Amino acid sequence: MHADWLRPDWPAPAHVRAVCTTRSGGVSAAPYDSFNLGDHVGDNPAHVAANRAALQSALGARPVFLNQVHGCDVVQLSHHTPDGTVADACLTDQRHLACTIMVADCLPVLLTTRDGRAVAAAHAGWRGLAGQDGVGVLAQTYKAFSALALMNKAQVATEIIAWLGPCIGPKAFEVGPEVRAACVLQHANAASCFVPLPHGKWLADLAGMARLRLQALGLTQIDGNDSSAAWCTVGNASRFFSHRRDRVSGRLGCSIWLER
Repeated sequence: MHADWLRPDWPAPAHVRAVCTTRSGGVSAAPYDSFNLGDHVGDNPAHVAANRAALQSALGARPVFLNQVHGCDVVQLSHHTPDGTVADACLTDQRHLACTIMVADCLPVLLTTRDGRAVAAAHAGWRGLAGQDGVGVLAQTYKAFSALALMNKAQVATEIIAWLGPCIGPKAFEVGPEVRAACVLQHANAASCFVPLPHGKWLADLAGMARLRLQALGLTQIDGNDSSAAWCTVGNASRFFSHRRDRVSGRLGCSIWLER
């Protein structure tokens, strides 16, 4: 794996592997330079294919690339699941199959159990966190993952651990009042993740909202993005893609898989 890629520092079992790519290590030309994994952003298809092949070689597992639509659907992956499957989260208990989320400001969330029975990944933008009728992408992923990995036994939540990857940071994510209203409507504690601006807009802490959602589900071990500047996709242009910053942008990949 490229030395610049992020490897989660969390108490996952050794056979649970995870990585988040950066801009480094690929063949794409500007403005997608260089390790763009998105095939829907205008990059040369041959470059994207080469980058995806390089990722698979580095992982030693097949990454499944979803068609993410800012929804809450969760798919259970098998080795027959095609790339382009419409979903914003995925999970599996099969070896050498990487749950993979692409991002360029939204938050990638990785999950596993403390004994490494299964893995999951979710794409958490503000729409996915707000969800429908108070049920967002993290709650849907938790429900499906619990059923797959833990068979609904007692103390489910405390046996699941999470890692949050890079995303747009709380000093860069300016949103309108309608976004705050949607996020706070069913989750009142999300109000703490918004700071008012003088012109009627708000700064939003996406990673902070995700932490609150996961804690509300009962998770106690949440590592990775702590909303500090080092994790901000907008503020670290040499390392991370950012659609908010550049408009025309590549996509990072965040993958988790079972090695054995």
